[in-house]
Amino acid sequence: MTAPSLTPDEPAYLHGLNAPQREAVLTTEGPLLVLAGAGTGKTAALTARLAHLVATRRAFPSEILSVTFTNKAAREMRERVGRMIGPAVEGMPWLGTFHSVGAKMLRRHAELVGLQSNFTILDTDDQLRLLKQLIQVESIDEKRWPARQLGGLIDRWKNRGMTPAEVDAGESEHYANGKGQKLYAAYQARLLALNACDFGDLLLHMLTLLKTDREVLAHYQQRFRYIMVDEYQDTNSSQYLWLRLLAQERKNICCVGDDDQSIYSWRGAEVANILRFEKDFPGAKIVKLEQNYRSTPHILAAASGVIAENGGRLGKTLWTDEAEGEKVQVLGVWDGPEEARRVGDEIESHQRNGGTLDDVAILVRAQHQTREFEDRFIQIGMPYRIVGGFRFYERAEIRDALAYLRLVNQPADDLAFERIINVPKRGLGDKAVEKLHRLARAEGIPLTFAAARIIDTDELTPQARRALGNFVGDLARWRDKAAQLPHPELARQILDESGYTTVLQAERTVEASGRLENLNELVRAMEEYETLGAFLEHVSLVMDNEAQADERKVTIMTIHAAKGLEFDTVFLAGWEEGIFPSQRALDEGGLASLEEERRLAYVAITRARRKCVILHAANRRIYGQWTSSIPSRFVGELPRAHVDEESSMSGGASLWRANWSERADPFADVGRGTGRGPGWQRAQQAGAFSREPVRVVEARGSAVSLGNKGRDDMSVGLRVFHQKFGYGTVAEIEGNKLEIDFETAGRKRVMDSFVSPG
Repeated sequence: MTAPSLTPDEPAYLHGLNAPQREAVLTTEGPLLVLAGAGTGKTAALTARLAHLVATRRAFPSEILSVTFTNKAAREMRERVGRMIGPAVEGMPWLGTFHSVGAKMLRRHAELVGLQSNFTILDTDDQLRLLKQLIQVESIDEKRWPARQLGGLIDRWKNRGMTPAEVDAGESEHYANGKGQKLYAAYQARLLALNACDFGDLLLHMLTLLKTDREVLAHYQQRFRYIMVDEYQDTNSSQYLWLRLLAQERKNICCVGDDDQSIYSWRGAEVANILRFEKDFPGAKIVKLEQNYRSTPHILAAASGVIAENGGRLGKTLWTDEAEGEKVQVLGVWDGPEEARRVGDEIESHQRNGGTLDDVAILVRAQHQTREFEDRFIQIGMPYRIVGGFRFYERAEIRDALAYLRLVNQPADDLAFERIINVPKRGLGDKAVEKLHRLARAEGIPLTFAAARIIDTDELTPQARRALGNFVGDLARWRDKAAQLPHPELARQILDESGYTTVLQAERTVEASGRLENLNELVRAMEEYETLGAFLEHVSLVMDNEAQADERKVTIMTIHAAKGLEFDTVFLAGWEEGIFPSQRALDEGGLASLEEERRLAYVAITRARRKCVILHAANRRIYGQWTSSIPSRFVGELPRAHVDEESSMSGGASLWRANWSERADPFADVGRGTGRGPGWQRAQQAGAFSREPVRVVEARGSAVSLGNKGRDDMSVGLRVFHQKFGYGTVAEIEGNKLEIDFETAGRKRVMDSFVSPG
């Protein structure tokens, strides 16, 4: 299975390829795994291999199956191959995404699974509507067992290649006390009756046929002389089984991927698929692409140092011919707002030095982290774009919450009323809402007042009258509370009492968890404003400040969304335990999730071409409480020789850095395995996770002593000391908030637990 030697008259598609890339192109027979590290030119090798198979007439274009995950990747591959081999690329009908190829196959054999060839592919809304009907037939409480939860469960079963008959009692228990399997079977039957399928069926139906119909299997095994797969580390069980069946006859399968970039388990991806390639295909050849064309040596070494901590990996060492460049910068800051300010300052300096905003990205672990950066950039007039999602205040759940707050603040806000009159569902149909609008127009009054009137009439059904009456009563009660409660606490009560958070919690999906995190961040943002009105005014100004579409902008996105992209300068924010790695991931997935979080860190660092800045904050405001944070374990895994450290907290960053590096820190094993190991317990006992802020009070050798700052008696005129702002005098006191005139920093508003008598 050695690669053919090159001749002096080598084809153009081999020009510019390094030795391993050429080996991947020229090794055509037998199973081949191309282990391609970040930025190593795997797309160039993959497209050149496709061109080589056609140009050397090893196969007709229609005899090559080439699959990837996104339409964009498939389109790019087709365009690049077309430039290499010309019109012959048009004869490649089996080059596309898993789902597009699956749909093409399924339409040819639809009758074998009970469908017609013109079957409909349902979108998510249609799926949910159908599932709700089935749930209603079974008399299941949809509020307790949402249709979206069932849809997610069925999708996971399909990703694992499981038909209803293969779902056992244990799996079925995950929904409605054991009714999951029955509803899955009813759902599949209903799809057949509608001559429809969902996206999961496009592969599941064909997988079932390949396993049960020898004639169909033999047909495709003979048709596809060569099989090529991009991003193999992202395949789920269904895709894996589908590929393995198709490749068993000829075994000419080439899979390109990187086990260190497998970060989509929540979508069903199985990193084990790439790890067991040699077992699935004995005698397989492995070619490693390790020469990186993107990043500097310091950045690559930092990423390699982190990912080396993972046990479940095939292993490779990235290297580059690039100049050494800057070391990775690790920056410790006091809190989240300072993190946003510091990043803004760094970007402005980047601009002054001739850099452009398009060269810069801020990558976060969770979407709710974007809010403080957005607010800061609006404040300083820096244009930005959110990639892979909406701007914070444009997200649906944020708009819903703001509509509730606007309506409490201003009862005549009809637009807010219209948005949330039936969110969450209250049983108010279109006819009831239409009657409400008719009364409001006839009387010339706001919808809120019209609602209060119409519930005293017989115009609505008893159910609609009761639902609308409850809503009107809720609004009145919340307006009364607005005069008594701090507005952040009012927002929490509204979201809870309206049922909004309950609906999201019941979904039990990754998306719903993200929306809940966004709502928590919204409440946290409100704490920075004196009144509800002031906060709503701020939001209105932010949402009216959209920059021009063609203007250069800073990119803000999650690490997941950044995979496959690269930027000259990358800021990696929020590298603290509990944020990154995510505490929820550790709690739910243990060691496997920790390793995926570490792969995510590797992906994050390798997005940077020239400069990488990692930030961690000592304090975060969570659920209305200041919570102390310790740097992410991934910070401690960065190799010292390739990192520069800086801290705005009197040496705090270097102290933590030393402890993590030497592995002598008492918290060094926080979260290992289950995320609740002995190190976590020791950290908790020392106060690292308390609801009050902590500070480093002394360091002895490699150990850390922590002290909780107790609340001191404060009075106007008292001289105090703040770790960040220095000495000052208390000017005003409001509860546990102090206005302090600092000698060097000017007047600041701080919590009393952050200062001590000076």
